[in-house]
Amino acid sequence: MKVGNISQTVWNRSVCRQLHIEEDEILFPPSLEEPCSAFCLPAEQEKSKKRKRVVIYTNAEVFGDAVNVGNFAIYRALNDLAVRGACPVSVSLRILLTPSIVEERLKEMIVCMEAVCQTAGVSITGVKAEVSPAVTYPIVFAVAAGYMGAESMTRASEALPGQELVLCGYAGLEGTLRILAEQKDELAKRFVPAFIRKTKELENQLAALDAIAAARCAGASAIHQVGQGGIFAALWELGEASKVGMDVDMLKLSVRQETIEICEYYGVNPYQLTSAGCILMTSNDGDSLVKTLEGVGARATRLGVIRHKKARVITSKTEQRYLDRPAPDELMLWWERE
Repeated sequence: MKVGNISQTVWNRSVCRQLHIEEDEILFPPSLEEPCSAFCLPAEQEKSKKRKRVVIYTNAEVFGDAVNVGNFAIYRALNDLAVRGACPVSVSLRILLTPSIVEERLKEMIVCMEAVCQTAGVSITGVKAEVSPAVTYPIVFAVAAGYMGAESMTRASEALPGQELVLCGYAGLEGTLRILAEQKDELAKRFVPAFIRKTKELENQLAALDAIAAARCAGASAIHQVGQGGIFAALWELGEASKVGMDVDMLKLSVRQETIEICEYYGVNPYQLTSAGCILMTSNDGDSLVKTLEGVGARATRLGVIRHKKARVITSKTEQRYLDRPAPDELMLWWERE
């Protein structure tokens, strides 16, 4: 099969049809678009039977040689919990290491991930690390868990026709930082030190918990983090989850100049590049939501409008085209070439 996420067809045929979910307490049926799993606590375990409590968890995985590679899994997992309305509490890690790695590198990886969790106000509650001859690069699996009230849940399937589509954050930034982390020596020969330093400092923008909380308070309806396949895949996923179409202004997509230059150097499409920390939202008042997000220091822009019709149209100046089904993530294709 092709690298990257499996297609909707493969998911339906070989995954979904084999699963049988019957419990009423399960809140998110398995789907290709939904990264989280959640269930209601049984009534007898709840302190208050009037307010259902929900346990929610998600996982994310990354691979690579960079010392901060695990950070990207944690950012993604914590943001995925937040977009569903959860309060993240803990992160559990599983780390697969190559036989050639030294203990000091493991220590450095843990220090990096602990710093991310400390900043986010969550604890690392478990670490399982092992050396495996089956892996070519270190792999980090992060499982984040949290809780929420059932009534506060936000779903990607709640986009409504007539609502405005808002993008918070920068498309392709996560993928840019991961490429830089893996190829810092090569890129240091291509770009001046100030450019490299400034780009590295953008990592904290992948933490979107404050922006997500502000958007929820401002009445954002559907909220969806951009994942593998980049912003184009996320737009498709949002449309599929809500069974709606959309009109999107390509020129409104926020992309950092650092992303443009690094992507051009490696021949990578930033619009199909993994983008943790970049969040799609819908609202009845897009301009008001943008102002709210800017008020907490986030980059935000109004992308377009949700439509009744299923067509998902992207406009760039005078040109229009239909959004395609998600393509393999450009980071995965870059790894194949490397």
